Amino acid sequence: MKYLTIIVLILLSVNGANAQQKKLETATFGMGCFWCSEALFQKLDGVSAVKSGYEGGQLANPSYEEVCSGTTGHAEVIQLSYDPAKISYDELLEVFWKSHDPTTLNRQGADTGTQYRSVVFYNSPEQKTAAEHYKAELNKTNAFGKPVVTEITKAQPFYKAESYHQDYFNKNSNQPYCRLVILPKMEKLEKIFKAKLKH
Repeated sequence: MKYLTIIVLILLSVNGANAQQKKLETATFGMGCFWCSEALFQKLDGVSAVKSGYEGGQLANPSYEEVCSGTTGHAEVIQLSYDPAKISYDELLEVFWKSHDPTTLNRQGADTGTQYRSVVFYNSPEQKTAAEHYKAELNKTNAFGKPVVTEITKAQPFYKAESYHQDYFNKNSNQPYCRLVILPKMEKLEKIFKAKLKH
């Protein structure tokens, strides 16, 4: 009987872990340099993991140097795991669109090239519908004063970036790029989305 109880507890534990894993969904966004977007989305309550990487190109397993050449077709992106019970896809889209300039083609600030394009890679028909609807509303209301040029594309193979790109801001917060480019975006995030941040 003792062994049966242990087995039941183990099974319940495994099933509980599996149920928790099944609750998580994936979102993929490109909004310029992935160092910035990674730092922003890591702060959101309900986002459990953020990976920097490359998506949308022709070359398998591209290197950072190859992507930076602008010849592979990849965008710098973040892929995140999130709990839709804590943060909705629409809320993620709101952070996405309000945290970069979606009206500039292949450019964010001083970063230029197709690898820095504004793009949503949707992972389900529901994500596609949500992203297209949100983009249409932004254009209809002229929210940015210019047309939104964000691509909305079906998810393609995601290639995780090199390890030195992962968790970049947290490891390099004193670097000039982090202080001058990422930190102001973090401060803006904390003002606009204070209620959605991890405590």
